[in-house]
Amino acid sequence: MTIDGAARVLVVDDDPTKGSRVVNYFKDSGLQAAHTSWRQLTTGQSKVEWFNMMILAFRIDQKGGFDLLRAIQSQTDSPAIIVADPQRDAMERVTGLELGADDYLTEPFALRELLARVRAILRRRGMRLPVCEERPDHCRYQFGGWELDRRARRLTNRNGERVTLTKAEFALLIAFLDAPERVLTRQYLLQATRMHADISDRSIDVQTLRLRRKVETEPCPQRVIKTERGVGYIFSLPVTKIRSSVSRTRRGDPLR
Repeated sequence: MTIDGAARVLVVDDDPTKGSRVVNYFKDSGLQAAHTSWRQLTTGQSKVEWFNMMILAFRIDQKGGFDLLRAIQSQTDSPAIIVADPQRDAMERVTGLELGADDYLTEPFALRELLARVRAILRRRGMRLPVCEERPDHCRYQFGGWELDRRARRLTNRNGERVTLTKAEFALLIAFLDAPERVLTRQYLLQATRMHADISDRSIDVQTLRLRRKVETEPCPQRVIKTERGVGYIFSLPVTKIRSSVSRTRRGDPLR
């Protein structure tokens, strides 16, 4: 089933920050996506039959996930990917696949990998995908007079001058810009930047301090990255994302 000619993905996650991050990434990549919680799903507030694909996030404190997976499989033939908390039993991978899940990922993971797995499953199911994808890495962010060109990996300040970022600082800034004005835990920032070897759970604070020194500068010093004591950090400025392309679909196009 498609809505407006495009595949629709439902992300089921009790962590609203992580769920929204996945949804926004999928939307930037040309897919339709929505987020819901396990409670909303179990009480029937989210109609699984409306979706062509489901991402089920199994948190360490989330109970009854496999029972719900059985129920979903009895209602719809939509494929599902399980995303599991790393603390959950590794044997659950086999259980999930035996119960009908199409794939299984353990956090942390790269969003690009999750998207690739989603698209591969949708292709196998004969779903039509966008002909011209929006590339999440082909966009620009604007905040407080600053601009970051994600594709060129170029940060410019209020005066149009380029500010050099290390690989770790760039990854951390992207994590903040993808979820502005929301509290992000250190664990979340660790997972969001895991693909870069020089970020570790002991260096998030150090990298944040270094990034602060570069974006909180004269002539208008401002606390851009605020500390939430005992939790993590919040990027305090509103962010405007400017996409570089428009996604589209064609009826009857072959899968690509």
